[in-house]
Amino acid sequence: MKRKPLSRRQFVSIISAGSALLAVNPLAARPSARSRQESKPATNIADAAKTPRKPGSMPGKFPGKVVMTANSRSVVNDEPVEAEAYLMLQTAITRLSGKKDLKSAWRTFVKPGEKIGLKVNPVAGKLLSTSHAVVKSVVRQLTESGIKKEDIIIWDRRMPDLKDTGFTSENYPGIKILATEVQDENGSFVDASGKFHSEKIIDRDWYYWADEEGVYDAETMPYMVNGGKYSYFTGIVTKEVDKIINIPILKNAGGSVTNAMKNLAFGSISNTGRLHTHLWNETCAEVCAFSPIRDKVVLNICDALRGCFNGGPAANPQFICNYNALLVSTDPVAMDRIGYDIIAAKRIREGIQKAPAPESLKFLAMGTSLGLGVSDRTKIALDTVDLG
Repeated sequence: MKRKPLSRRQFVSIISAGSALLAVNPLAARPSARSRQESKPATNIADAAKTPRKPGSMPGKFPGKVVMTANSRSVVNDEPVEAEAYLMLQTAITRLSGKKDLKSAWRTFVKPGEKIGLKVNPVAGKLLSTSHAVVKSVVRQLTESGIKKEDIIIWDRRMPDLKDTGFTSENYPGIKILATEVQDENGSFVDASGKFHSEKIIDRDWYYWADEEGVYDAETMPYMVNGGKYSYFTGIVTKEVDKIINIPILKNAGGSVTNAMKNLAFGSISNTGRLHTHLWNETCAEVCAFSPIRDKVVLNICDALRGCFNGGPAANPQFICNYNALLVSTDPVAMDRIGYDIIAAKRIREGIQKAPAPESLKFLAMGTSLGLGVSDRTKIALDTVDLG
């Protein structure tokens, strides 16, 4: 059954209801007896603190502040509209920065000469990828603010996903398109010596270690790059970019949210299959605490023009809806908290769940404990702008 898109009034109503209904502090939520008894695999999170933080490290210039722009004209016939996305982004970036003109607003976060990486999310295919309407608006505003196209890099974990969803040099002339997992012109993941091409892209000097073994078959291994207990950071974040602008999509993961932190964490390291069962929360938070992410992400732009509220993070058409919104923040924890409010309220409205589930916000509490942002809803300043 095809669901009708949310009207502007319905969306604003959901957010208003969510602010009151879902103002839960996840840090105060008591774990269940089962979770208290569970013995988690050890990780090397202590290593993250060995690299000193920088002045602009997470949660960035505006901790605990999220700007949301809502616009009922932003999606037409289930297609995001670039002109409206541009206006929404312009409004959000100036509101967040406190600057009146667009150039000054963007220069708050990035400067000419810096290599800017745009982390998109194409893993669910064309139905639920970061939209070109939003990414092209970001590119256009960056170039209008003095950033050269050759200094902009669009990247994600897998090149096939990027190509399939239209993130190509043809659609983005003059801009580099990079990925960690790549194939050659013959479609092979390995070179003449039998080594994965991706081996040249991961950075073995930076890693997330966890006492959980990754063992994969021949078909899965190319997408993991390596097995074992080490997940290596991509050289894209350690070597190629100076700043990262994170552009996730608003999706659910069960009763939780997969948005800013998940997009960064699982998209930046290898050997992730082993981390989903016992360390999903830890991975989302702890990977973001390492310097290549913590010290380089300057802005998070949640593409909530279209998203999903059930069946995510895959693309299940019956659960895809038009939220007609953008969320913008330097604080990925706070932005994920607001994203959770939107999804939880929508799930309650659709009868999928009866009440909020604060236990699903464990990774946000972890993010706060690591100094990455604000997870307490009562301490987050949400600036909502209704563009009609």
